[in-house]
Amino acid sequence: MTKDGEDMAQDKNKQVSQITDMDADFAQWYTDVCTKAELIGYAKTKGMFILRPYGYAIWENIQAYLDRRFKETGHQNVAMPMLIPESLLQKEKDHIEGFAPECAWVTYGGSEKLDERMCIRPTSETLFCDHWADIVHSWRDLPMLYNQWCSVLRWEKTTRPFLRHREFLWQEGHTLHATAEEAIEETERMHRIYAELCEDVLAMPVVMGMKTDKEKFAGAERTYTIECMMHDKKALQNGTSHYFGDGFARAFGIAFADKNNQQTTPFETSWGITTRTIGGIIMTHGDNRGLVLPPKVAPVQVIVIPVAQHKEGVLEANEAVVERLSKAGFRVKMDASDNSPGWKFAEYEMKGVPLRLELGPKDMEKGQCVLVRRDSGEKSFVSLDGIEDTVANMLEDIHEGLYAKAKKNLEENTYPCATLEEVKEKMASRGGFAKTMWCGDLECELKMKEEAGVSSRCIPFQQEKLGDVCACCGKPAAKMVYWGVAY
Repeated sequence: MTKDGEDMAQDKNKQVSQITDMDADFAQWYTDVCTKAELIGYAKTKGMFILRPYGYAIWENIQAYLDRRFKETGHQNVAMPMLIPESLLQKEKDHIEGFAPECAWVTYGGSEKLDERMCIRPTSETLFCDHWADIVHSWRDLPMLYNQWCSVLRWEKTTRPFLRHREFLWQEGHTLHATAEEAIEETERMHRIYAELCEDVLAMPVVMGMKTDKEKFAGAERTYTIECMMHDKKALQNGTSHYFGDGFARAFGIAFADKNNQQTTPFETSWGITTRTIGGIIMTHGDNRGLVLPPKVAPVQVIVIPVAQHKEGVLEANEAVVERLSKAGFRVKMDASDNSPGWKFAEYEMKGVPLRLELGPKDMEKGQCVLVRRDSGEKSFVSLDGIEDTVANMLEDIHEGLYAKAKKNLEENTYPCATLEEVKEKMASRGGFAKTMWCGDLECELKMKEEAGVSSRCIPFQQEKLGDVCACCGKPAAKMVYWGVAY
């Protein structure tokens, strides 16, 4: 290897060694992985981040899955303006009050002061409603099943890569229905699609449920959520679906003639998931060597590393394997740079590539290659015959292994508590999710936050009767709630 190559290898090894131990300082470990796996860059604009190509490629794979699912369920993509007149926002009182602290405003257009200031969209319910008021007239116009892929702006006080950006990428679905039953069915259907994304694609187990009135989306009648547990036992809300009833429609004057030619008000939903999902992947699956990516969203599923590539026929043999795997539909890349194998191993471990394939002269003689799993580090010598099936099976095993590990973390750190004192004690010693009975009063919810430092994560669909009284006040209780510390 050249002197330059040796220097690069040393630099890479130094970079890997500088990842903070996740059990010593999880927050710093997370930031190290975001930057050193080349997912995120820091912009000069405070509170905003650059989504680098590797990070954006993960989002594209998430986007591709969801876009397909949305279209399968009849949704169409649209594009709304990024600026919202203040008068439009003011039409739904609860909604604007919920977002007011995070709104950013445009007051000048060029050198002229605007007659009315414009909000840079924090979300687009008002824009969709204003549009529907113009175009919805008959029951034949319904349902309206729209989705938008865009960025939004929320002026967060503190920011962290992926978890809280002032500007972030997301999708926001907005639908309008003739009946409340249809709207509720839509809200629940999209909630399930988010859960399937997390479990079937991202290998992240979820708790499905409904938010309390305190935690629901501003202006919604119901908010459905999926809650995930990270490696450090904190919660991440990773997708929400909202049923609005007819409140927005009434505020914006949306009405239609039903089949009896009677003027009727429709019912609305919205639902969204953001690039914070990438933060969830990092914190669920990562380790002290860097990122660990679920195969179904990994930009590169298999990295091919030629061994002794200067020898005759080695590069050609590796290229042949790359071609076979590419034709079989895998996202595969070969690194034939002059960096050392050790540098390459560290590079792609940092980036979380699920499988590494090594092929050198000795392997060629035996008609085999070496496969190394990123999740476990397990090394296997496998025949090149049927390599496509071998890789497919191993990637599926990696997904199942990642899911099982995350599921174990969730189950082992979710526990029942009978009293507020027990919640305080267990949260302080082990974190995770405490599940308790709850009377439904806001006062008890606030007391849990104040004294135990936890927020209500959701009222889970899978209810358990842990007792008859509220863990906080001792009054009769019929609902079980999950509590935890959240990102």
